[in-house]
Amino acid sequence: MDDTTMDKTKLGSATRHGRISGHDREYGAVLWKQPHLIDLSYAELEEKNLEVRAERLKGVGSDEMKDRFLKYLESESGIKAVVVCFSDLEGRLHALDYDKKFIIDSEDNLTFDGSSINGFTVLSDSDLRLKVDWTSFRWTPSDLFGPGKVLVFGNVCNRDGSYFKSDFRSSLLELSQQLQEKGMVVNCAPEIEGFLFKGEKSEQTFNERDGFELATMSGYFSSLPQDTLRLFIDKFAEVQRAMGFSNEKDHPEVAPAQFELNFRYSVGVDTADQILLYKLLARQVAKAMGFTASFIPKPIQNLNGSGMHMNLSISKDGKNIFYKEDGKNRLSGDAWKFIAGVLYHANDLCLMMNSSVNSYRRLDPNFEAPNQIMVSAVNRGAMIRIPEGNEKSARIEVRTVAPDVNPYLCIFGIMKAGLKGINASDEELRMMEDKLYKGKTKILPENIWAAMHHFKKSEFVLDVLGVDNRDKYLGLKEESAVRCPKAFGTRVKACEILYHHEVTNQLIWDNF
Repeated sequence: MDDTTMDKTKLGSATRHGRISGHDREYGAVLWKQPHLIDLSYAELEEKNLEVRAERLKGVGSDEMKDRFLKYLESESGIKAVVVCFSDLEGRLHALDYDKKFIIDSEDNLTFDGSSINGFTVLSDSDLRLKVDWTSFRWTPSDLFGPGKVLVFGNVCNRDGSYFKSDFRSSLLELSQQLQEKGMVVNCAPEIEGFLFKGEKSEQTFNERDGFELATMSGYFSSLPQDTLRLFIDKFAEVQRAMGFSNEKDHPEVAPAQFELNFRYSVGVDTADQILLYKLLARQVAKAMGFTASFIPKPIQNLNGSGMHMNLSISKDGKNIFYKEDGKNRLSGDAWKFIAGVLYHANDLCLMMNSSVNSYRRLDPNFEAPNQIMVSAVNRGAMIRIPEGNEKSARIEVRTVAPDVNPYLCIFGIMKAGLKGINASDEELRMMEDKLYKGKTKILPENIWAAMHHFKKSEFVLDVLGVDNRDKYLGLKEESAVRCPKAFGTRVKACEILYHHEVTNQLIWDNF
């Protein structure tokens, strides 16, 4: 069979490699093979990606990996392109495919037009650069990304090479490096929920009269092995393993057609990268099956919404400083200080953790909503829960986070607030705790307008983000909010979906 032989292999078909599809690729109606391009099996991908992940967890830096991967790219004739990913202010994933030879020759001069990204730069000062983070290097499944490609994340930089102030990945990276100098590492593990809907573009074609059509009525404990949801989860899980996620548990969630695939904790920046990849992979697998994977927080009013509970702990010199065997709920004093800092700044953080109009529908106490500014080991309506843990697993679970956030900004904001608590003086800590634990339990903002009000007047936000980033981010949120009714009512509105930052192309907003 020669190189031009046509075939019709579907995404779900088995191959001798045991992956979703082999190196048969579908471009429109034509399927073709390029056997000269690298096309690793899922088992090979997992092995390679886990090796790099282990180095990330050990704290190996980008400069230490750079020469090795550049030499690898130069010697591997089966790679044609490097996918360089980055995020905008709202957490959209953007990607540029650079020719491999260009990357090798011009790795330090990858430029792009920042004015084309909402909230980045103006037309008169548009040039920005991408600095590759070589610790994020990943081999990709050819059936999803195309053969002959590898993937990295980049930090957005100014023309002089300094970090661009509106790139929150860079902000989180700098914070992580500052903590690393003190022997401290931020450990994060998200629990990302989503829905599977019928149709390949169900969000873009949404109308509020009909709403979304669930791909199945199966859900928690009722999804049979060959059910649509189970088949989607199984395929998605295989892709995750191949990408080195270190899967832990994958399952249907409480609502029909709702899913959650958990993966092992990682360091802060890597976890945020994985969150963006998680959503990208879910959408791609769903599309290949004729469905839509959606991370709208509350797409159906009378069902549980989708959250992204964020599990967090801090290690120092390899030891979990959140654990204390005889501490309250087995947490240390530092952990309780961290909790106080996050809860004290809960209203300030709310817009970072719930960044869309629709996400405030999810904060409904009738659906296990974590909208109470409190901490609890058992109450799932609490903003922070304390899971059972030991010396390795002791952590806090911030339950308020929605799955459509900018993960870099969200983790950065939570960490900054928690560190405010850890670094507080005795008097400052007492003031925080008096406000939090005396009197009636307070509730998070009930809509995006209230969240924006707190965000705008917050000294904490101003200190953490600066005036320019605060105003840019607030402006993007206002653009979405003014397109939607302030009162939710009992039906999800079309504008909540069509003007959602993860759904509609930013240029199409001019149709409003």
